[in-house]
Amino acid sequence: MASMISVVDLCKVYRMGDVEVPAVCGVSFEVAKGEFVAIIGHSGSGKSTLMNLLGCLDTPTRGTYRLDGVEVQSLGGDDLAFIRSTKLGFVFQQYNLLPRQTALRNVEMPLIYRGVPGAERRERATAALRLVGMENRLHHRPKELSGGQQQRVAIARALVGSPAVILADEPTGALDTRTSAEIMGILQSLNRDQGLTVVVVTHEPDVAAYATRMLTLRDGQLIGDGPPPRRSFTMAQVGEGPQ
Repeated sequence: MASMISVVDLCKVYRMGDVEVPAVCGVSFEVAKGEFVAIIGHSGSGKSTLMNLLGCLDTPTRGTYRLDGVEVQSLGGDDLAFIRSTKLGFVFQQYNLLPRQTALRNVEMPLIYRGVPGAERRERATAALRLVGMENRLHHRPKELSGGQQQRVAIARALVGSPAVILADEPTGALDTRTSAEIMGILQSLNRDQGLTVVVVTHEPDVAAYATRMLTLRDGQLIGDGPPPRRSFTMAQVGEGPQ
C-alpha cells in the first residue's frame, strides 16, 4: 500500500538559553494511505510536538518528513501554508469555531480562503455537514450547539477541502464518554467508508482503541508500534455513531 506519511529520524529540539531540550528524538515510521493511526503518550511524551510537525505547523530540527509524496521539512512558509490548506484537515480539542458565524459559514471558511465561488462553497459545506449528521443545524451558531455538535461541525470543516489526511488533536478531550464515542465513530466511519487517512493524538487508551494501529511515545521517542488495546466499553453501551 502506498505511503501517505513517511518520517525518518525526525527530531525537534528547542533551545532555552544555552540548554537544548529535545521534544522529539529520532522518530521514524510510515502511515499508509487509508490507515487510521493513533499516537498516544502521557503529557510531555512529545505527541503534541509530533502532531505539529505532521501538520506542518512547525519544522523539524533534523530528519525527513514526506507527506503524500512531497518532502516538506525544508519548505518555506508560503509552501507550508499551501500544504496545510490542500493536504491536511485539522480537528482540535476546543473546536476553534468562529462564534458569530453559523455552522455552514464555519465550514465554508477554508474554501473562502482558497477563493472557491460562493455557490460551490455552500454546496460542499452542506455536503460535509450532512456527512457528519449536522444537516439540520446549518444555520445554528456555536453557542446554540452542544459540544459534540460543535465537534461535528469542526470535522465537517476539516473535510470540506478534500484533504489527504485528517489530523485530530485530542478530539474528545472536552467531551463526555458517550459523545466521545459518537465523535470517534464518525472518524472511524470516515476512515472505513470514505477511505480517509486519519491520525489521532490522544492520551486515552479507549480513544486510541478506535484506530487500527497505535504509535506510543515516551520522552520524545517511539517505543511502540502495533495494534491498539481493545476498548473497555462497547459501542452498544454508549451508542453506535451519531444520534
